[in-house]
Amino acid sequence: MQTLRRVAAVFICPLIACLGAGCDRSAPAAPHSAVGPRAELIGTAPDQVADWLLRALSLGELLSDDVRMTAWTDEPEDDDHDPITVVPFEFDPGRTHLVRARWLRGTGCPTNATTFDGSTSSTFSDPACGTGDPKDSPGRNEGLLLVKTGSTSNFAAAGADLKGVKGITLTELGYDIRKTTDAFTPAGSHCGAGAPRFNVVTTDGVNHFVGCRSPIPVSTTGGSVAWQRLRWGPVQFALAFPPILPTDVVKSIAIIFDEGTDTGLEFIGLAVLDNIDVNGHLAGRGPGN
Repeated sequence: MQTLRRVAAVFICPLIACLGAGCDRSAPAAPHSAVGPRAELIGTAPDQVADWLLRALSLGELLSDDVRMTAWTDEPEDDDHDPITVVPFEFDPGRTHLVRARWLRGTGCPTNATTFDGSTSSTFSDPACGTGDPKDSPGRNEGLLLVKTGSTSNFAAAGADLKGVKGITLTELGYDIRKTTDAFTPAGSHCGAGAPRFNVVTTDGVNHFVGCRSPIPVSTTGGSVAWQRLRWGPVQFALAFPPILPTDVVKSIAIIFDEGTDTGLEFIGLAVLDNIDVNGHLAGRGPGN
């Protein structure tokens, strides 16, 4: 195993260095095994590696309490009673002011929301989110807005740090996403291989990537035209980069959005998420509204 880690470092560190980041403790450690996506890096030139992967490797572990972050915590919440808290942050060392992360009311997937036709109130739930964070609705319906404007190559990212996950093992990750583009409807959110993605750092120092479309999630949309509920379980974790094993213990989890308005079919540079799922617990609100 030690030999494998040294061999992987030989190939991964030059990839990180080519983006101006040194091979230090923030760089991902070697995978558990030289199979799956990580194996494709062995002997591969940097210009042949997916752009999103190069960016992900260069960013390393990003958390809201890092001194480089601007964390949005201006609205007090009863977070001490919540198993999982999702804290938005912005990584913008060049002060470009082209990224934004924020929980906003009225932008989430509605569960038991109240509507009004001018005379009568009624209840509405989107088919994709029949269940949601019970503290989010009615009255809030918050959604997590992640935006990156302009070039994807800009060394900046919007994100959110998941508090309360240290020491757990993973059985499920997911979120609800405002629907992506197709041939007949306008774009709602960007959903690519690299963003929005989960960065899962395990206690062995390995940074695992679970992108919106890599590995392919299980969709439980429920017929919605507006939202999709995406889930990654043990089968998908085995295809993550590198694979997440059932015995892997979590050190940290963050959601990262670092693809701009020059990437994807829709060129929209934003995503709206809700009901962040960790092992079945849903967090549909957070500080920063």
